[in-house]
Amino acid sequence: MRYHNITKEDMLNGDGLRVVLWVSGCTHACEGCQNPVTWDLCGGLPFDETAHEELMEALDRDFISGITFSGGDPLHPQNIPDVTALAKEVKARFPHQTIWLYTGYLYEDIKDLEIMNYLDVLIDGPFILKLLDKQLHWKGSSNQRTIDVPKTRQLGQIVLYDL
Repeated sequence: MRYHNITKEDMLNGDGLRVVLWVSGCTHACEGCQNPVTWDLCGGLPFDETAHEELMEALDRDFISGITFSGGDPLHPQNIPDVTALAKEVKARFPHQTIWLYTGYLYEDIKDLEIMNYLDVLIDGPFILKLLDKQLHWKGSSNQRTIDVPKTRQLGQIVLYDL
């Protein structure tokens, strides 16, 4: 996996103060995307042991609410194995922190992926410029959903995350 940045104290990409891992690779190519530099699958830097240690150190602080995976698309097929392994590790090491993930895919198409076992919140759907709404919390266009993954899996129907 490759990545562009690790943001260590972010308040825009999920609830609370979060660490954000910005991965490389996205084929959705949404018009008006805020991060087109992250589309290139070969862009950014290799997510090596140094980056892994930096990420874990950033998470190992009492005031951090959790991690958000963004990009690019963390669920681009190239990223799924590594992002899943990281989500699993974070859930085990920091069980009181939440894991959020942004993807251009719809929940219905990815609901059976292993990573869903570790996610607390999923923001799904492509960004659609004509549906841009700057008043929305944690998403850019009104078609996107902020999904409470554990409740959705438990009930077998989409449950939106309460603000």
